[in-house]
Amino acid sequence: MKDEVKQKESGRRLFLAMAGAGFCLASPAAHAEDKLDAGGMTFLDFATPDNGASFARGSDSMIAGGPNQVSSRVVALETAKGLARVRFDQIRVTVALPLGWWATEDWERGVAYSSDKRYRLIVWRVDFEYEGVRDAEHYAATKGGAIQARRTTVKAQARKLGDGTFLVVYEGVPKAQGDSEPRVVFDLLTSQPGNPKLGVLMTLGMPASDAGRGLKLLALLKQNTRIEW
Repeated sequence: MKDEVKQKESGRRLFLAMAGAGFCLASPAAHAEDKLDAGGMTFLDFATPDNGASFARGSDSMIAGGPNQVSSRVVALETAKGLARVRFDQIRVTVALPLGWWATEDWERGVAYSSDKRYRLIVWRVDFEYEGVRDAEHYAATKGGAIQARRTTVKAQARKLGDGTFLVVYEGVPKAQGDSEPRVVFDLLTSQPGNPKLGVLMTLGMPASDAGRGLKLLALLKQNTRIEW
């Protein structure tokens, strides 16, 4: 699981250092439209009603962060909606997560996951120039091509959504230790308004059989994320 968090579901320079051939950003994502739509689902469909107790249990050593790993701060509980609003202080991003999840962070990322670890979320700050790319579009194309070159079972497709964010879908991601099946991973890239060289990357992975539900959860996460630029 730790390997998946650090490699399959994060990207970063490990993949960007490789050639990005074989990936076309203009190709529509298999499961995407011009905007993400939760399809009537709410956080209650993904939550365990525990009044936020899971977020006070501390981190799980099976999914470790960096040396400065700490539990993330809950800023609000909305039990009637089945969610907790959690602030990742180091990256200055507040997300709504289903009740029953866990959340932790280190100096460069926030990590959250469902109690059964089938759903796993990572949120990063991205400096595109540092990553060796021009902007979010170039990042999506380069990472998608590099992962396909490295993992021949993975198929990546992407498109630009109506609000300017980029959605990349990775299908056929090999299962990690503890997983019962291959996975699907969604990358959602948001550029800083007025500064295309900086952005935030939200990566959500889940079992392939849950891809449809997972995309709806991503829509909920997107609608309920606040980035402090």
